[in-house]
Amino acid sequence: MRTDSSIKRDVLDELIWQPSIDETQIGVVVKNGVVTLTGVVDSYMKKQEVEKAAKSVLGVKAVAEDIEVKYGTASHTSDSEIAAAAVKALKWNITVPEKKIEVKVEDGWVYLTGEVVWDFEKNSAKNAVKNIPGVKYVVNNITLKNNIDAINIKEKIKKAFERSADIDSKSITVSAEGHNVKLTGKVHSLKEKDEARKTAFYAPGVYTVDNELEVVY
Repeated sequence: MRTDSSIKRDVLDELIWQPSIDETQIGVVVKNGVVTLTGVVDSYMKKQEVEKAAKSVLGVKAVAEDIEVKYGTASHTSDSEIAAAAVKALKWNITVPEKKIEVKVEDGWVYLTGEVVWDFEKNSAKNAVKNIPGVKYVVNNITLKNNIDAINIKEKIKKAFERSADIDSKSITVSAEGHNVKLTGKVHSLKEKDEARKTAFYAPGVYTVDNELEVVY
């Protein structure tokens, strides 16, 4: 069992290790393995990199982040400019279905809606717009919908877990109801928890994954 103080020290060291992050702008609090991040960064990409860095540290059970994105006045980008850039970025991204995504921008917050077939298409849409100058946050409300029958989803996901070198399949229970999947059990890291969720989404016919896996050490 790792102590909160040792986890905090490693999170701070990991932030220092990342060349694009100014660790002096980030506050880190750890309680019972849960890391809370605060502070200000100058791009949404850096906000995500801070969270990713914290998640990579051994002993972290969950990450709660309240990091604010603030751009300098000299680099102000209007909502209409962000929206136009987002539409263009989605159009030129070959992994995002054309004309399937709608974009709304309010005070630098980008809201994505629409329907796609696969989870990677949903993630690709977010990745396409998150680095646009002026973006403070991306709310990805894109839903999954396809005509693939939800047959043997549970068994397919369990087999995929067994094939994975990054997932301890024996500690995970998979349940499925229609197109919806729930994961319960225990994993050894946040990375393993995220990997289990992504792997479950690869199963044909999955619409949602309720990831209730507990991180233990």
